[in-house]
Amino acid sequence: MLNRVNSLTLITESRSGPLDVAISHAILSAVSAGEMGPTLRLHVPGAIVAFGRADRVTPGYPAAVRAAEAHGFAAVERLAGGRAAVFHERTLAFSLALPESEPKTGIQERFEMISALMADAFISLGVDARIGEVPGEYCPGKWSVNVAGKVKVMGVGQRLVRRAAHIGGVVVVDDGDRIRDVLIPVYRSLSLDWDPRTAGALADRSPGLTHQKVHGSILAQFRRRFPMVERDLPTEVTDRANELLADHLPRVA
Repeated sequence: MLNRVNSLTLITESRSGPLDVAISHAILSAVSAGEMGPTLRLHVPGAIVAFGRADRVTPGYPAAVRAAEAHGFAAVERLAGGRAAVFHERTLAFSLALPESEPKTGIQERFEMISALMADAFISLGVDARIGEVPGEYCPGKWSVNVAGKVKVMGVGQRLVRRAAHIGGVVVVDDGDRIRDVLIPVYRSLSLDWDPRTAGALADRSPGLTHQKVHGSILAQFRRRFPMVERDLPTEVTDRANELLADHLPRVA
């Protein structure tokens, strides 16, 4: 459980496209095997649309992949949770891998912690951040974080494996238009209803926010809760990620 986490390893490196998702998968595998301790990735991703399991069995999935690619986004199959979500260079991706002897018992606690942490980080920057689903939001979830109950700016999901749990998602710092522009054709292809007005960015409502400010505020909230030590991405993790890469490539005819 979270109260037994003595220290977090922080990794801020990123990779492009599906390999970036495979890196988080490789870290989760290493934590599950006891080769790494609790590990946080907080990094700037490339432009990707991350599709969930439910998307992959939808008849419109191949068209959704093509729509993402036509807008300059790599299509990947996500590690955790829900429906299609968008990452780009003006977002922050986060991924927390925790050793858990019984990962199912802490699902709600982990959601509560990460949502409260992100809301506190945004509030400290002057944002009216609230936890909860905005009606009509993309990739809906009760642990999303929004601005003023109107615009979703953080989404989160979980993946449970033997002896470990992963909780990860995206914070949209700026350039909310790109989120809307790519999701409109992607969600249309997947036959999913949503309201594009609910998708936005922190900087839309709080001009002047930068990656550096948001990144620093999130890290400050983690450091309030856990000791952290930063390290480079281990070579063995990158090697394992290359072995897992095929798991995150879009499987379309």
